Amino acid sequence: MFLTISTTGTPERPATDLGFLLHKHPGKAQTFSTSHGTAHVLYPEATAERCTAALLLEVDPVALVRRGKGKGRGGAPDSALAQYVNDRPYAASSLLSVAITTVFKSALRGVCKALPERAAATMPLRIEVPALSARGGPELVHKLFGPLGWERVKSEPVALDEKFPAWGESRYVKLVLEGELRLADALRQLYVLLPVLDDTKHYWVAPDEVDKLLRAGEGWLADHPEQKLITSRYLSRRWGLTRQAMEALELVRLAEADDTEVEDIDNAVAETAEADEKPAPLAAQRREVIGRVLRAAGAGRVLDLGCGEGQLVHELLKDVRFTEITGVDVSMRALRIAARRLRLEQMGERRSERVKLLQGSLAYTDKRLKGYDAAVLSEVIEHVDPERLPALEYAVFGAARPQTVLVTTPNVEYNVRWETLPAGHVRHGDHRFEWTREEFRGWAAKVAQRHGYETEFLPVGPDDPEVGPPTQMAVFRRATADRTDEKTTKEAKAA
Repeated sequence: MFLTISTTGTPERPATDLGFLLHKHPGKAQTFSTSHGTAHVLYPEATAERCTAALLLEVDPVALVRRGKGKGRGGAPDSALAQYVNDRPYAASSLLSVAITTVFKSALRGVCKALPERAAATMPLRIEVPALSARGGPELVHKLFGPLGWERVKSEPVALDEKFPAWGESRYVKLVLEGELRLADALRQLYVLLPVLDDTKHYWVAPDEVDKLLRAGEGWLADHPEQKLITSRYLSRRWGLTRQAMEALELVRLAEADDTEVEDIDNAVAETAEADEKPAPLAAQRREVIGRVLRAAGAGRVLDLGCGEGQLVHELLKDVRFTEITGVDVSMRALRIAARRLRLEQMGERRSERVKLLQGSLAYTDKRLKGYDAAVLSEVIEHVDPERLPALEYAVFGAARPQTVLVTTPNVEYNVRWETLPAGHVRHGDHRFEWTREEFRGWAAKVAQRHGYETEFLPVGPDDPEVGPPTQMAVFRRATADRTDEKTTKEAKAA
């Protein structure tokens, strides 16, 4: 089995950085023992302009048989083949996946102490697998790799025999992937999708395979359109494990997008309206109101605190009046998804200068957050433990001190209007609390008093005369005296 990984470079970022990221020196060939043979890593080319790393796996057929190949363990469809004469030593499969995770363990995790910034960044990659078993053919290959950010997915069928074309094509393809991706993401995709395309595994599929799938699928599998097929094949169609993995992926998806469950409820409520006048989802209404308030405040530089997957950042970027939009989130996974949503790598220079994504915790003061006109905490505070709210309050209102702060949070009184929400349940499993209008206004009043802000409260969504709106918003504006004192201080320093 054979796999090559190539990249190109510049004098500032030489292609040989690939050796650091893979933790394998380009100047020598290296050998590693695996449970089914020997893996070799070598570099056919290694210059500053172009570098290629090759992984060659020599499969030991005797070791393969001794470890249970052909005994039906894991439900392998090839179990009827002769034990010693089969395609396993030649076509990429789960054997190569195991070799990848054995030889490139640190690269899979995205760890590189020598060049951490390179490990975290995308790079031009070309991955080639000369012989890949693909049950589903080139069409399935494109369905699996196409949604993952590759600019080019080339899958050429391999003929059964080149001398006899009439015999037709085999189930093998030559795979070429080209695009700008993080090396760790590319390796994780291969680790999962090679056995999925082969539709078999050479080893027993135990319950711990679910955890392996979730780790390798982090950041891409939860939203993949072929998630069900990938999960089922990876787990050798063991339906109990497949169901467990699908449920876990759904939880991941909901955790990554705080608005998901609320939007689903919004859509259900929308069905009660007239068919030709369906209201926009509540999340979209929130973003519309936030944008309107920010524009009215004259804000140019805006912080989206707890930006998640970047929906609000994406919306604000459409308006050139917002000259700088910075998204902040504690989750690197969410920031990677936001970067893909925003297409930061393909964004033009003028547009890219207006947006930044930062990792940071709102429980700590951060000097990077100072100097902004406005900050938004949209559906954030309810995800914070009540005992940690004072820390968030000080970090935003006491340390960063933007002129305007917008805070939105669910109105728990409105929950009785959600037909799909069981009584006593919060709207999202991660919500630490949901406040009544009185509780929210009481909290906001104390925050404003402590930090010199004035408050205004706005409804988001239909304002029910009995229970109020589904989302409540507080608009904090720094008191006039506070702004005047700051201006005087700046003028004094300038003088």
